[in-house]
Amino acid sequence: MNELLHIYALCVLVLCLKMFGISCYQGFFRLRGLAFTNREDAAVFKRAARSVELPQVSRAARAWANDLENIPLFFVLGGLCVALGTAGATTAWLCGGFTLARMAHTLMYLAGWQPWRTLAYGLGVACLFGLGVMAGSSVAVNYDLSL
Repeated sequence: MNELLHIYALCVLVLCLKMFGISCYQGFFRLRGLAFTNREDAAVFKRAARSVELPQVSRAARAWANDLENIPLFFVLGGLCVALGTAGATTAWLCGGFTLARMAHTLMYLAGWQPWRTLAYGLGVACLFGLGVMAGSSVAVNYDLSL
Protein backbone atom coordinates (compact mmCIF):
# COMPACT_ATOMS: atom_id res chain seq x y z
CA MET A 1 0.00 0.00 0.00
CA ASN A 2 1.17 3.48 -0.67
CA GLU A 3 2.06 5.98 2.04
CA LEU A 4 -0.68 8.42 1.03
CA LEU A 5 -3.34 5.77 1.57
CA HIS A 6 -1.99 5.18 5.07
CA ILE A 7 -2.11 8.91 5.87
CA TYR A 8 -5.64 9.20 4.48
CA ALA A 9 -6.73 6.11 6.45
CA LEU A 10 -5.23 7.54 9.65
CA CYS A 11 -7.09 10.84 9.10
CA VAL A 12 -10.36 8.97 8.50
CA LEU A 13 -9.88 6.97 11.69
CA VAL A 14 -9.04 10.06 13.74
CA LEU A 15 -12.12 11.87 12.42
CA CYS A 16 -14.36 8.88 13.16
CA LEU A 17 -12.96 8.67 16.70
CA LYS A 18 -13.51 12.41 17.12
CA MET A 19 -17.15 12.05 16.14
CA PHE A 20 -17.49 9.08 18.51
CA GLY A 21 -15.98 11.31 21.19
CA ILE A 22 -18.71 13.91 20.65
CA SER A 23 -21.31 11.20 21.18
CA CYS A 24 -19.61 10.14 24.40
CA TYR A 25 -19.45 13.79 25.49
CA GLN A 26 -23.21 14.09 25.05
CA GLY A 27 -23.83 10.83 26.90
CA PHE A 28 -21.55 11.91 29.74
CA PHE A 29 -23.54 15.09 30.38
CA ARG A 30 -26.87 13.32 30.08
CA LEU A 31 -25.82 10.65 32.56
CA ARG A 32 -24.07 13.03 34.92
CA GLY A 33 -27.19 15.16 35.21
CA LEU A 34 -29.62 12.27 34.68
CA ALA A 35 -31.25 14.64 32.20
CA PHE A 36 -33.01 13.04 29.23
CA THR A 37 -35.47 14.43 26.71
CA ASN A 38 -36.83 11.03 25.66
CA ARG A 39 -39.44 9.67 28.06
CA GLU A 40 -38.19 6.11 27.80
CA ASP A 41 -34.62 7.16 28.64
CA ALA A 42 -35.73 9.23 31.61
CA ALA A 43 -37.97 6.41 32.84
CA VAL A 44 -34.99 4.03 33.12
CA PHE A 45 -33.59 6.38 35.77
CA LYS A 46 -37.02 7.13 37.28
CA ARG A 47 -36.85 10.73 36.13
CA ALA A 48 -39.22 12.99 34.25
CA ALA A 49 -38.26 13.79 30.68
CA ARG A 50 -36.89 17.27 30.14
CA SER A 51 -38.42 19.56 27.55
CA VAL A 52 -35.00 20.79 26.38
CA GLU A 53 -31.51 19.31 26.24
CA LEU A 54 -28.74 20.40 28.57
CA PRO A 55 -26.69 23.26 27.07
CA GLN A 56 -23.59 21.04 26.75
CA VAL A 57 -25.59 18.38 24.89
CA SER A 58 -27.13 20.95 22.55
CA ARG A 59 -23.75 22.50 21.78
CA ALA A 60 -22.25 19.06 21.07
CA ALA A 61 -25.20 18.25 18.80
CA ARG A 62 -24.50 21.39 16.78
CA ALA A 63 -20.80 20.47 16.54
CA TRP A 64 -21.86 16.99 15.37
CA ALA A 65 -24.19 18.51 12.75
CA ASN A 66 -21.34 20.67 11.49
CA ASP A 67 -19.17 17.56 11.20
CA LEU A 68 -21.86 15.93 9.10
CA GLU A 69 -21.69 18.85 6.67
CA ASN A 70 -17.91 18.68 6.27
CA ILE A 71 -16.36 15.32 7.07
CA PRO A 72 -18.18 13.32 4.36
CA LEU A 73 -16.79 15.79 1.81
CA PHE A 74 -13.32 14.99 3.11
CA PHE A 75 -13.98 11.26 2.85
CA VAL A 76 -14.93 11.71 -0.81
CA LEU A 77 -12.33 14.30 -1.88
CA GLY A 78 -9.48 12.72 0.06
CA GLY A 79 -10.41 9.29 -1.27
CA LEU A 80 -10.50 10.63 -4.82
CA CYS A 81 -7.06 12.18 -4.41
CA VAL A 82 -5.66 8.89 -3.14
CA ALA A 83 -7.33 6.92 -5.94
CA LEU A 84 -6.20 9.40 -8.62
CA GLY A 85 -2.64 9.50 -7.30
CA THR A 86 -2.43 13.26 -6.82
CA ALA A 87 0.80 14.86 -5.55
CA GLY A 88 1.59 12.92 -2.39
CA ALA A 89 3.09 15.59 -0.16
CA THR A 90 0.46 18.21 -0.93
CA THR A 91 -2.38 15.73 -0.52
CA ALA A 92 -0.93 14.48 2.78
CA TRP A 93 -0.65 18.05 4.10
CA LEU A 94 -4.20 18.86 3.06
CA CYS A 95 -5.56 15.67 4.66
CA GLY A 96 -3.62 16.30 7.86
CA GLY A 97 -4.56 19.98 7.85
CA PHE A 98 -8.24 19.16 7.47
CA THR A 99 -8.10 16.62 10.28
CA LEU A 100 -6.35 19.02 12.66
CA ALA A 101 -8.72 21.83 11.69
CA ARG A 102 -11.78 19.67 12.46
CA MET A 103 -10.29 18.61 15.79
CA ALA A 104 -9.65 22.26 16.65
CA HIS A 105 -13.11 23.27 15.41
CA THR A 106 -14.80 20.77 17.71
CA LEU A 107 -12.75 21.84 20.74
CA MET A 108 -13.44 25.51 20.00
CA TYR A 109 -17.13 24.81 19.44
CA LEU A 110 -17.53 22.93 22.71
CA ALA A 111 -15.67 25.68 24.58
CA GLY A 112 -17.51 28.51 22.78
CA TRP A 113 -14.30 30.19 21.65
CA GLN A 114 -14.58 32.67 18.82
CA PRO A 115 -12.99 33.70 16.50
CA TRP A 116 -10.89 30.52 16.82
CA ARG A 117 -13.80 28.26 15.90
CA THR A 118 -14.40 30.18 12.68
CA LEU A 119 -10.69 30.19 11.85
CA ALA A 120 -10.51 26.41 12.33
CA TYR A 121 -13.62 26.00 10.18
CA GLY A 122 -12.11 28.20 7.45
CA LEU A 123 -8.86 26.23 7.46
CA GLY A 124 -10.83 23.00 7.05
CA VAL A 125 -12.81 24.44 4.15
CA ALA A 126 -9.58 25.66 2.51
CA CYS A 127 -8.17 22.13 2.77
CA LEU A 128 -11.34 20.71 1.20
CA PHE A 129 -11.08 23.24 -1.59
CA GLY A 130 -7.44 22.27 -2.16
CA LEU A 131 -8.31 18.57 -2.29
CA GLY A 132 -11.12 19.34 -4.75
CA VAL A 133 -8.79 21.33 -6.99
CA MET A 134 -6.22 18.55 -6.93
CA ALA A 135 -8.77 15.86 -7.76
CA GLY A 136 -10.32 17.99 -10.49
CA SER A 137 -6.94 18.82 -11.99
CA SER A 138 -5.95 15.17 -11.98
CA VAL A 139 -9.13 14.20 -13.80
CA ALA A 140 -8.66 17.03 -16.29
CA VAL A 141 -5.03 16.10 -17.02
CA ASN A 142 -5.70 12.37 -17.25
CA TYR A 143 -8.67 12.84 -19.56
CA ASP A 144 -7.31 15.81 -21.47
CA LEU A 145 -10.02 18.15 -20.20
CA SER A 146 -9.37 21.83 -19.69
CA LEU A 147 -10.60 23.35 -16.45
